[in-house]
Amino acid sequence: MTAILEIRNLTKKFGGLTANNDISFDVAQGEILSVIGPNGAGKSTLFKQIAGFERPTAGEVRYKGDRISGLPPHKVARMGVVRTFQETTIFKSMTVRENVIVAHHLRSRASLLGYFLNSAQARADEADFARSADDIIGFLGLVEIRDELASNLPQGHLRALGMAIGLATQPQVILLDEPFAGMNHDETMRMVALVRRLRDERGVTVLLVEHDMPAVMKISDRIVCINFGQKIAEGGPAEIQADPRVIEAYLGSEDAAIGI
Repeated sequence: MTAILEIRNLTKKFGGLTANNDISFDVAQGEILSVIGPNGAGKSTLFKQIAGFERPTAGEVRYKGDRISGLPPHKVARMGVVRTFQETTIFKSMTVRENVIVAHHLRSRASLLGYFLNSAQARADEADFARSADDIIGFLGLVEIRDELASNLPQGHLRALGMAIGLATQPQVILLDEPFAGMNHDETMRMVALVRRLRDERGVTVLLVEHDMPAVMKISDRIVCINFGQKIAEGGPAEIQADPRVIEAYLGSEDAAIGI
C-alpha cells in the first residue's frame, strides 16, 4: 500500500534529554496504526512532531511526499493531518452541535471582517458548517445528545465529541491521542467500532497513541512500539504480542498488560 505518512529518522532532544531517537516508519493510506510503549517512552513527543506542535531536532515527516515537519499545526491541519486531544479542544459551555460547528472554522472562506459584517460568504460558510456538523453528528451516533452541553457528557461521549471536532476539519489522516482513556469496556468497544467506521466508511487513515492494549490489539492493522525514545518493534498485533523486546519493555510480563 502507498505510504501517506513517512516518518524518517525523527529525533527530538530537550537539552541533554533525547525524547525520540532516530525513529522511522511509514503509515500506509487507509490503515489503522497504533504507537505503544510504557509511560515516558516518547509517544507524545512523537505525536507532537508529526502534527507540528514540536520541531524535530533531526529527521523529517512527509505527508503525500511533502515535508510537513517544522510547519505550524494549523498549516499541517489544513493540509489534512489533524491531531485530536483528550478534552482540551472542547468548549464545555457549548452544546455538542455548537462545538462541532465551531471546529469547522479552520475551513472558513470568509475573512474575519466578513464574519463581523455578516457578509454573504460568511453566511454561506455558516450554512455549510451547520450541514456538515449534522452529518458528522449523525455518522458518530450523537444525534440524541446534539443539544446537550458538553459539560454534562460522560467519558465515552466526550471522546466521540473530540473525534467529531477532528472530523470537522476534513482530515485525511487523524491522530488520536488516547481515544479509549478512562472508558469502561462497553464504551471502549463502541469507540473501537467508531474508529473502524471512520477508516472503512470515510477513508480516513488513523494513527493513534493508546495504553489500552486489548483495544490496541483488536483495532490495529500494525503497531509500532517505542521505549526510551527508540523504536524497538514494528509489525502486526500477533508479532508485537510475541516480540521479546516488547514483553521486556512492559515489565517483562506476558499478561494482560500487552494483550496476551
